[in-house]
Amino acid sequence: MANTFFITGTDTEVGKTFVTRALMQAGKEAGKQVLGYKPVASGCELINGELKNEDALALQAESSIKLPYAMHNPYAFAPAIAPHIAAEQAAEPIEPARITEGLARLKETTADWIFVEGAGGWRLPLGQGRFLSDWVKKEHIPVILVVGARLGCINHALLTLEAIRHDGLVVAGWVLNRADAHMSHYEENAATLKALIKAPFLGELPRLTEEEISTAVSYIDPAPLLK
Repeated sequence: MANTFFITGTDTEVGKTFVTRALMQAGKEAGKQVLGYKPVASGCELINGELKNEDALALQAESSIKLPYAMHNPYAFAPAIAPHIAAEQAAEPIEPARITEGLARLKETTADWIFVEGAGGWRLPLGQGRFLSDWVKKEHIPVILVVGARLGCINHALLTLEAIRHDGLVVAGWVLNRADAHMSHYEENAATLKALIKAPFLGELPRLTEEEISTAVSYIDPAPLLK
C-alpha cells in the first residue's frame, strides 16, 4: 500500500506545485514510484475536449506511472476562481466520496508514494459547508506544509499548523519556499520559522523559475518521509 501525503500551503500561490514536484523527484531518486493527485482544480483549459489544469498536468508529467489525466484530477473547473464557486456555477457539486474513489484507484497501482496537492490553504471550502481539510482528516493523511516566505508568513504558518494538529493529523514535514524574492529580512524570518515550527524540516527552496524546477530536488531532504 502506498504511503500518502497531503501537501497544503500557508495560502494560495506559495509554491505548492513546485514543492510537490520536488518531493516527487526526491522520491524517485530514493527509488520510489510516485504519483501526483490534484483532487480539485480551477483555472483549467480545454485541451482535446477535456478540461485540464496546468498544475495537475505537471504532477501527471512527474509521476512514475502513466495514467489518464482524469485519474490525477477528478474535479476540473474552467474559471480561475475559488473551486466551490466554480463548482456551483458548473452545477457540479464537489463530492468527497468521488475524491476518495480517485485516491483508492491510485493506491491500486504499484506506486510507493502518492502526493496529494490541495488548493489554496488548509481550509479550502468545497461547498455545502464542507472543507477539503475535512476529507484529509477523514482519510487520516499525514500533511506536508509549504510555507511561502513573504510578509506575514510566520503568523500564517503557525496558525495553519495549529489548525492541522487540532484536526488530529500528523505533520509529516514542512518546506520553506521563497515565494517573494524580495522579502525583507528573509534570513531572519527563516531562522524564526525554523526555531518555532516543531516538525521535520524537508528543505528550503530559493526562488526558482519553471526552467529551474529540475534543480528543486537538490534542496529537498526526503529522509523524514522514509521513516
